Amino acid sequence: MLRNVVAVLLDGVNPFELAVVCEVFGTDRSDEGLPVYDFAVASAEGRTLRSNAGFSLHVEHGLERLDSADLIAVPAGSHYASRSFPPELLDALRRAVDRGARVLSVCSGVFVLAAAGLLDGRRCTVHWHHADELARQYPRLTVEPDVLYVDEDPVITSAGTAAGIDACLHLVRREQGPEVANRIARRMVVPPHRDGGQAQFIERPLPKAPCDTVGEVLAWMERHLDREVTVEQLAARAHMAPRTFARRFQQETGTTPYRWILRQRVLLAQELLEGTDETMEAIASRTGFGTAAALRHQFVRALGTTPAAYRRTFRGPQAA
Repeated sequence: MLRNVVAVLLDGVNPFELAVVCEVFGTDRSDEGLPVYDFAVASAEGRTLRSNAGFSLHVEHGLERLDSADLIAVPAGSHYASRSFPPELLDALRRAVDRGARVLSVCSGVFVLAAAGLLDGRRCTVHWHHADELARQYPRLTVEPDVLYVDEDPVITSAGTAAGIDACLHLVRREQGPEVANRIARRMVVPPHRDGGQAQFIERPLPKAPCDTVGEVLAWMERHLDREVTVEQLAARAHMAPRTFARRFQQETGTTPYRWILRQRVLLAQELLEGTDETMEAIASRTGFGTAAALRHQFVRALGTTPAAYRRTFRGPQAA
C-alpha cells in the first residue's frame, strides 16, 4: 500500500517540482474521504538548503526518514545533469528499492536515480532538454524523450515540470484506483490524465546540417510541401540518378526524403494549428497530407496527440 511518502532534497532544488509532490501527497484531503499520506521532506545535504529560486528551506528530516518510506520522490534541481550526489543518498535509494519501496523522479531528479544505478537496463524519461545528456552519461538505460512519464516498477520517471503531476497521479491511480486519482486531480484543477506526450512540446527547428549537393532540393521541397513528389522527381531536380540522390540525401540530412518531408509537413501543421483558424481540411491541403484523416493519422504518429487536441493545448478550448 502507498502510505508513507518522502521527498528527498538536494541543494538547488526546484520549488515547483518539490511543490508537485507536496500537493499530491502532502495535502490533507480527509474531509473528502481521500487518503492521508504520512508525508515528509528529507534532506540529503544538511538541514538548511537553498532552492534554485534563491530562498532557503529548513528541512526537519535527514536520510534516515527514507528507511520507512513506501515511495521516495526526487524533485529536480539546478545542475543535476552535471553535479555529483552524496554517496549516502545513493546507498539509501538502493536500499529502499531492495526492500520493496518505489522511487519517483521529477524532471532532472532522474540523474540521481541513474547515478544510483536504479535505471540500468530500464526505460526512463526526462525533460526533452536533458534527454541526450542523460543517454550520453548513462548508456545502460534507455531514454524515451517523447513521453510524459515511464513506469518501470519500482522506478517511475517523469518529464519536465507538470509531467511530475501526471506521474504522481498515475501512481495514485495504480495503487488506489481511478476514483481517488480523479478526485485529487479535481481538487488540484488539473486533468487526471493528459493525452499525448512531451513530443508535442519539443522544440524542433529545421536542421542546419551542411547540404552541399541537395541543399537546393531541400529548399524547393520546403517551398512545395503541398505537392506529392517522388525520389525520381527530386533526383532529376538535383541532376542525379535516383539511387545516388537517395544516398547523398541520407548522408547530408541523416534521414530519407520521405521522412524529411513528412517531418516538415508536421512542423507546418503545428504552425498553422497554433497561429491560424484554418479548418483541418485546409491545413491538410496546405501541408500535403490531402485529407483531414491523413493529417490526423500522421500527426498522432509523430506527436502522440491529435491536431484538435494540439490546437486546444496551444490556443485554448475555444479554438478547437
